[in-house]
Amino acid sequence: MASARSPRLRRFRSLLLGFALVAGGAVPLASVVANAPAAAAVTLNDSDVTANLWQWNWDSVASACTDHLGPAGYGAVQVSPPQESVSLPNSSDGVHPWYEVYQPVSYKLESRFGTRAEFAAMVNTCHDAGVRVYVDAVVNHMAGVNNPSGTVGYAGTAFTGYNYPAVPYGNSDFHRPGDNCPTNGAINDWNNESQVTSCELLALSDLYTEKEAVRDKIAAYLNDLVGLGVDGFRVDAVKHIKKADFAAILGKVADTAAENKRPYVAQEIFDGASNDALKARAFIGNGDVLDFAYAKTVKARFQGSIADFANFSNWTMDAPSENVFAMVTNHDLERDGVVLSYKNGTDYVLANYFVLAWPHGKPSVYDSFSYSGRNQSPPSDSNGFVTDASCGSAWNCLSRTTGIKGMVGWNNAVKAAKTVSNFKAVNANVIGFNRGSYGWIGINDSGSAATSEFTTGLADGEYCDVITGGPTSTGCAGTRVTVANGKATVAIPANSAVAVHHKALPGGGPTPTSTPTTPTPTPTTPVSTVAATFNVYASTVPGENVHVVGSTSALGGWDTDESVPLSSSGYPYWNGTVNVPAGTQIEYKYIKKTAAGTVTWESNPNRVFASGTAANTLNNSWNVANANATDVTFNVDAPGGPLYVVGSVGALGSWNPAHAVPLTQAGQDWSRLVIVPKNTSFEYKYLRKDASGNVIWESGANRAYSTGGGTGLTTDDTWR
Repeated sequence: MASARSPRLRRFRSLLLGFALVAGGAVPLASVVANAPAAAAVTLNDSDVTANLWQWNWDSVASACTDHLGPAGYGAVQVSPPQESVSLPNSSDGVHPWYEVYQPVSYKLESRFGTRAEFAAMVNTCHDAGVRVYVDAVVNHMAGVNNPSGTVGYAGTAFTGYNYPAVPYGNSDFHRPGDNCPTNGAINDWNNESQVTSCELLALSDLYTEKEAVRDKIAAYLNDLVGLGVDGFRVDAVKHIKKADFAAILGKVADTAAENKRPYVAQEIFDGASNDALKARAFIGNGDVLDFAYAKTVKARFQGSIADFANFSNWTMDAPSENVFAMVTNHDLERDGVVLSYKNGTDYVLANYFVLAWPHGKPSVYDSFSYSGRNQSPPSDSNGFVTDASCGSAWNCLSRTTGIKGMVGWNNAVKAAKTVSNFKAVNANVIGFNRGSYGWIGINDSGSAATSEFTTGLADGEYCDVITGGPTSTGCAGTRVTVANGKATVAIPANSAVAVHHKALPGGGPTPTSTPTTPTPTPTTPVSTVAATFNVYASTVPGENVHVVGSTSALGGWDTDESVPLSSSGYPYWNGTVNVPAGTQIEYKYIKKTAAGTVTWESNPNRVFASGTAANTLNNSWNVANANATDVTFNVDAPGGPLYVVGSVGALGSWNPAHAVPLTQAGQDWSRLVIVPKNTSFEYKYLRKDASGNVIWESGANRAYSTGGGTGLTTDDTWR
C-alpha cells in the first residue's frame, strides 16, 4: 500500500513517474531537477497563517515574501494555479476572465502569471524569506468542452474538449455520458454522489480519476511542483473527485523538499449538500478542508452582533477546528456576496483581525484585485499576462498593513493557548477576550470609541498594541496598554481594535513584573537556584533537535519558543544543565524541534521532580514515563570498539542500528545506564560500528532480559 512505503521510496517512485509525464509531455528528469531549489537548508516561519495572494504574478509574490510576508511571520503564501490554462481574449464574459486559470490545457508551468523559471525563482525567494508556498491545484478536470474552436493555452498549446496531447490525455481519460456519468454530462442533482463525482462541473471535461494512468499523470504534475520546492496544495473542486481516488493520488506524491514531510493539503468542498458523503467533514481523511460555514458566520456576526461570538461553541462548522483552513473570504465567495470582502470596509478588516485571533483552524488573509464585474480579468497586458501587483486602487494588499502584520505576530505568539478565556461583551458591538497568558484583543465594530476594563490574562506591566505598530527599540510605535492585577482599562477606537501579547514589550521600557500587593513592598530574599542536568535518550531524524520545557521560567514556562536546547552527547543521547529554583516541585517534558520550528511532544504524562537544595541529575528515555521507568546498566566485556547496545524496545533503538545506544569505555569494560520500562521483557544485542558506519553484530542468539518492578538493574555480558 502507498502508506506503507518509506518517504525515500515514495520520492524515488514519484521521480520515475516524473520522467515520462511532468510538465505536459515527455520531459527529461534532468530538466526538472535543474529547476529545483538549491539544497541549502532554509528556516521556515513557525506559523499556521497563510497569505492568499490570488492572481498575483510570480514576481509580485516573490517581492511580497521578501518585503512583507517573511518579516511579518506568515507561515505560507497561497498562489494561483500555475499550470498552462486556456487563453480567452474575447470570451462572452469579457477579455481574459479570471476563471481562465481553472481550465488547464497542459501541466506545463507556463501561465498568465509567469514562466516556469519565474515560478521556481519565486519558490526559492519565498523559502529564503521563511515562507512556504501552497499551490492552487486544479486536478479534477481540464478545460471546458464548449470553448471556441481554435482556443489555445498561454504557452500556445492546442487542445479539444477531450483531447490534451501535451499531457497526454485522450477520450478514454475522461468521464463521459453513458460511461459512469449517469446523465447527459451535466450534474443535475447536487446531492447525488455519483453525479457529483463523475459528471461535468460547469461543462469542464472531468478526468477519469478511477484510472491508474490518470492518477499517475496528476501525481506527476504535483510531484513536479514538489520537486521545485512547493510545500502544499489548496486543491480545487475536491468534492467532484471520489475520496478514494484522491487518496490514491496523494499516496503517489513525494514529501516536501524543505521539511521532508507530507505536503499540506486544504480541500475546497463547497457547502450546501444534504448528503453526508458530500459534506466537508467527510473529506478530512485526505487533508484539511476550507471552512465555508465559518466565513459565512463571521459575516453574519460583523453585520449583526459580534457579542454573539460568545456562543461560538454551539455553532455548526464545516469540520473540527484542527481540520480546517479558515478564511474571511476567497475568490468565489466574495463575488457571490455571501461573505465579507474588501467592499465592506472596516467590517472586513475587523473580521480578519478576529479570524487571526480566534482559535479556529489555520487562518488565512486574502488579497487580490478590485473588480466591478464578476468575471473581470486581473490587471494584465494585451495578451492576458498579469502585470505586477501595485497596491492601491487596482490591487488590495490587506496582508501587508500594519494591523494585519501585527495580528499575524499575535497569532504566532498565542498559539500555545487553544481556547478563549474571559470573553467580555461590553455591548453588541464591542468585545474582548484573551488566549491564556499569551495575549488579549479587544474589537470595536461601532462608530464610537469604547472604554472598558478587561481581564487580560497577561502578567502585570506595559505592552505595545500591535494594531497600531507594536514595540520599537525605545518604546511603542502606537498605543501602550498597562496591565495591573491582570486587568487593563482600554480605550478601543471606533471601528478598530487593540491587541497585545506577551512578547510585545516596549523597548527600553519596563518589562512585566508582579504588582506589589501592599503600598510599600517588603524586600524579599533572592530565590536560590540549583543545577538540574537533563539526560535523555531520544532518537531523532536529520534536522531535529531535542529540547526540555517545563513549568518554571528557567524551562520556558511551557512556551516551546523558550524551551532549553539540549546537546547531543553521543547520539542519540541528549543532555544539558539548567539552573532552576531550589526547593520547588517542577514539571517538565522533552520535545523535538526542527529548524522550521515544528514541535513534537512526548506522549507520556508530565514528568515531575522536586529540585531540593543539591544538584539534580534526571535520566530519562523519550516516551517512557517516570512512573513506569527503571534503570538498567548494560555492562559488557569486549575488546575494541566503539560499542553499542540495541534492542526490541524504543529505549534501545527498536533494533535500528542507527539509533543504538553508545556505551562508554574503561579498558575492555563498556557500560551505559539506560532508562527502560518496568515490568517489561525485551531482547537486545551488542554491535560495533567502524569509521565508515559499517555495522558488525555480535554472534549468537538475541539476549533476553526482564526488568520486573525494581531499580538499579545490571547486566554482566561478554562480547560473542
